[in-house]
Amino acid sequence: MAIIKSKRIYEAYSSDDGIRILVDRLWPRGISKEKAKLGFWLKEVAPSNELRKWYNHDLNKFEEFKERYISELKVGLQYEALTELKQIIINTSGTVTLLYGAKEETFNQTFVLMELLKK
Repeated sequence: MAIIKSKRIYEAYSSDDGIRILVDRLWPRGISKEKAKLGFWLKEVAPSNELRKWYNHDLNKFEEFKERYISELKVGLQYEALTELKQIIINTSGTVTLLYGAKEETFNQTFVLMELLKK
């Protein structure tokens, strides 16, 4: 099973990143596909647009954001994408880096995903 870490996509690529997976619904501004060096873009595993806009990285809303996001991940395309992400991690012996575009480096969807995936 892989080691899971997260990183802002605007940080420089490193060979230590292993398989790089973008877990944002929107493509990050100013990043070319070549520069991103992605293994996968699982946009369906990201929070819905409605949830993302509601949260707006207001740290006072993080706990409720986390609950709503986990609920979203239990159904439909988001569940399928989460299942795909789990399979990638199970089948990888190195590192998997979850990439995000948000300026908030701690309280974002990768924090929630990492917590879920480590269970």
